[in-house]
Amino acid sequence: MSITDKNNQRPVTVGFIALGCPKNVVDSEKMLALIAQAGFIIDYDADNADVVVINTCGFIKPAIDEATEAITRALTRKRKGKVKKVIIAGCLPQRTKEKLLEKFPQIDAVVCLGARDNIAGVIENVFNDSSVKFYDSPADWVNKTQKDTDRFLINPSHWAYLRISEGCDMSCSFCTIPAIKGRFRSKPLEDIVAEANQLADAGVVEISIIAQDSSNWGKDFGEKDGLVKIIGELEKIEKLKWIRLMYLNPFGISDNLIEAIAKSKKTVHYIDMPIQHINNEILKAMHRPDTKEKISALIEIIRNKIPDVILRTTVIVGFPGETAEQFTELLDFIKWACFDALGCFVFWPEEGTKAAQLPGRTPQDIKEDRRRQLMLAQQQIVFEKNKARQGQIIECLIDEACPDGQAVGRFYGQAPHIDSVCFVENHADPPGSFVRAQVAGFENYDLLVKRI
Repeated sequence: MSITDKNNQRPVTVGFIALGCPKNVVDSEKMLALIAQAGFIIDYDADNADVVVINTCGFIKPAIDEATEAITRALTRKRKGKVKKVIIAGCLPQRTKEKLLEKFPQIDAVVCLGARDNIAGVIENVFNDSSVKFYDSPADWVNKTQKDTDRFLINPSHWAYLRISEGCDMSCSFCTIPAIKGRFRSKPLEDIVAEANQLADAGVVEISIIAQDSSNWGKDFGEKDGLVKIIGELEKIEKLKWIRLMYLNPFGISDNLIEAIAKSKKTVHYIDMPIQHINNEILKAMHRPDTKEKISALIEIIRNKIPDVILRTTVIVGFPGETAEQFTELLDFIKWACFDALGCFVFWPEEGTKAAQLPGRTPQDIKEDRRRQLMLAQQQIVFEKNKARQGQIIECLIDEACPDGQAVGRFYGQAPHIDSVCFVENHADPPGSFVRAQVAGFENYDLLVKRI
């Protein structure tokens, strides 16, 4: 399928810009592989490639703003003759459909999520001056899962994401995901295992399991505690060393899952558990099935059964109607729970969501101040935890070896890209190596460790 530029008879170069969450990373890696397999040349200088493909996020306004900025930049380069074609893919096209072309008529093609695997054909079409500019998802897309094997990994080659499901059936009032991604559907177990084996054979030693709700895997075809089954299958892959569980909603974390994590030899004792809020009235308005009492009890159960567990969460401040007292309740809970890592978002009234219609909007400056207060409290928690780690012996996975003899790595309690890191002194082993080290100190959120 490869084509050449008619003006100079050289292979067409493609610059790729990947935006958004880990699920988008998987889609970007799959598209990059399809582009390369079709004979196009991947150009890391997206500002001067023949074609620029931007895989976008459309979840919340900041992500849309980031995508808009990238699109504007690419179209500016096109007007200057530095770029010939601009293609927009991913969640933003899926959410906005043809409106994206109305806003940016200079875009050469818009590719929705379900048309992902046709990306090479789209590039060929735009160079053949095809009149088709909009590639929608097939009608049956919401009933299927896409295969994510044969990816072109864009992260360090020793770790990767493993997507186990797509879409979401929850009705959280603030969330656009069900409207963008469609109904929840689990990826077949054989596809998950095949992809994991392929990643391991390529040198991946750490896999992060991702989904909209990983703990929900298999429920659409009658599986109970399906994630336990996945853990069991992945543990059989000898080359895998770490299995990390991301996106576990509290109401999906069962006693069986906690026990499986506790007993597993490869599943790291790390649980990413978004609670979103803790006040029962706010949780109800969010359409979350949790309560403060259930979440509090779950945290105590997890820490009792897995004493060395690392707990990560995300919360939203400034939800419509959130009072000062309700925010204080959340702040006090964060201080009680002592999460090891926490992400805090201010509420965005996203078009099409039920929460966008709710009264009692919180002014932006108050939302930002609440976020600041919460993150300062979390910072103090993390600094105290880091201080307590001094002298501990940990196992580090090396992510990057620096020329000065220092390396950047992570212990099991640090997820790639979203958490802090370990700075390892006197280290010469390559990325992907595991080393024993002692915590000598810390610098803000990061640990300073020495190899032993």
